[in-house]
Amino acid sequence: MKNNNIEITEDLLASNNIRFVNHLLDLIPQYAIMFAISYAFYFLGEFTGDYRLNNYWIEMSKVEDLFYSYILMFIYYFSMESLTNRTLGKYVTKTLVVFENGEKPNSQVIAIRSLCRLIPFDAFSFLGTKGKGWHDTLSKTYVVDIARFEARKGSQNELDQIGIAPDNI
Repeated sequence: MKNNNIEITEDLLASNNIRFVNHLLDLIPQYAIMFAISYAFYFLGEFTGDYRLNNYWIEMSKVEDLFYSYILMFIYYFSMESLTNRTLGKYVTKTLVVFENGEKPNSQVIAIRSLCRLIPFDAFSFLGTKGKGWHDTLSKTYVVDIARFEARKGSQNELDQIGIAPDNI
């Protein structure tokens, strides 16, 4: 019986520096979306002559701003990681989100991971451990370097094939 699961070891994890680059790169689409929403509300006001929505967006409180930013952040991370296991930052740095057994996380795990990002000071959780933040630990997921991960998977598959007779004999 073939077992496709692999153990995620520290050598497969993306470094803290890579994770920081992921974070910075993932801010770009989030800010771009907020910028687009701002302009959409402005142009909607120009088109309709009703600037209430635009004025609300400009004059909202810091709490409202934080609320909408968190909603956008959740939607961004949940949609990207549940569809592709990657975000824009992870595409650039060639990293991938995997479950603790090396498989693709399901939507429920990604939702937990995305919600855990909303924990205050989650970014500081990287100061103690290599390549693992609270949103990783609580969701039991890992961000791995794709090249090293695929190499390990290939090695594991080759080891699994030892002693198995080919079907065409």
